[in-house]
Amino acid sequence: MPAELDAYLSAHPNTRFLDAVSFDLCGTAIGKRYPIRDAAKVWSGGVAFCAGITTLDALGTCWDVNGIGFSDGDPDATSFPIPGTLTPVPWATDTAQVLIAPAPPEGAQGWWFDPRHILSRIVDRFAPLGLTPVTACELEFYLVRRDDTGVLAAATPARIGRAPAGARVLAFDKLDEWGPLLAQIDAACVAQNIPAGAATAEYGAAQFEVNLGHVADPVLACDHALMLRRAIKGVANAHGLDATFMSKPFADQSGSGLHIHASLQDAMGRNAFDDTTPDGPRLLGHTIAGLQATTYDAMAFFAPNLNAYRRFAPDQFVPVNTTWGRNNRSVAFRIPAGPPAARRIEHRIAGADANPYLVMAAMLAGMHHGLTNALTPTPESTGNAGAEVDPAMPLTLWDACARMEASTFLTASFGPRYPAAYAAIKRSEFNAFMADILPREHDWYL
Repeated sequence: MPAELDAYLSAHPNTRFLDAVSFDLCGTAIGKRYPIRDAAKVWSGGVAFCAGITTLDALGTCWDVNGIGFSDGDPDATSFPIPGTLTPVPWATDTAQVLIAPAPPEGAQGWWFDPRHILSRIVDRFAPLGLTPVTACELEFYLVRRDDTGVLAAATPARIGRAPAGARVLAFDKLDEWGPLLAQIDAACVAQNIPAGAATAEYGAAQFEVNLGHVADPVLACDHALMLRRAIKGVANAHGLDATFMSKPFADQSGSGLHIHASLQDAMGRNAFDDTTPDGPRLLGHTIAGLQATTYDAMAFFAPNLNAYRRFAPDQFVPVNTTWGRNNRSVAFRIPAGPPAARRIEHRIAGADANPYLVMAAMLAGMHHGLTNALTPTPESTGNAGAEVDPAMPLTLWDACARMEASTFLTASFGPRYPAAYAAIKRSEFNAFMADILPREHDWYL
């Protein structure tokens, strides 16, 4: 028996099942559940399921993009546990989980269409620069339930028994109303080594944000984000609720974002963005300029479905251009207040339903592009930078996919096949979504 599994079972002798967990293109937890008597096989022989799982759309449809799926016979990839990720599943009875990743195909370093591998390759590009990205994710979400007619609404806290009268952003009474559930989310994070920090009440009814700790491993930071999403959904389900990370679940309420904080650490462990050092302001400027130059090419990663574009509107603290500024939430690239040694960029564009691996990869590729080309950013924005939409910003999925397919930056960063393949998947998903008659069509056009 593997040492990690043996130690775990010694500490948790009543464990009955093991979930071997990976994530698909939409960030949904996937994998296999094993009876604990077969758990050792996960370490010795791996977990086999279709290699192209990260090319399926939101409903699990295979579009045979680049011949992956039907054309190649849908071969398996074998995934193995990532060391240190074996943890309890507090919301499930006597269950453990371990994060798995696919072993590379013969003769290759990794699967070219695996978002986690793509991110890993982009992170490696910083080593020749003597820099290490230090990153953390913030996720917003809603607690929701459906009424007897199937209509979705923000959940009402059972302990209080009333619907919120207003948004009550940052309100402690809102946190107190949901205290038991939020406490269980925190306990699940502690049990699963997810570095969850502050929880805040957001603008929407039953909308919250959970911050994650900074780590000097962007792949691990994204693992944390996806494991946090799984934990929040699991705890919510145990309370008879759903948790949604949709970008805009309600037209009249605030959208939910995935914000990523990033800095760069030099070989001495110092923050390269520290503006009290000779090179800090210059390096920060280059990275901001790289993000400004590349963001629109990657919009389909940041906003991966039709709903995600509903989040973008003026005066909503959601970016509608590529502005930057210090301590200013109306910009796309915010430099949070704090001491110089903590100087970092907050990337505010992506929706909470985006794939964190791909969002992080696009962000870091843009930062690398700015550094290696010594780009110059636009002047800093002050005041309200979100009042006017940039007409060049792709704010429909079809425009974003077209921009992605034409991007030489993305093919250089993500590989020659991936941007076009991703765009084809998302375009096919959108066409399938639109194939059905929407109720509003009868209301408007009958």
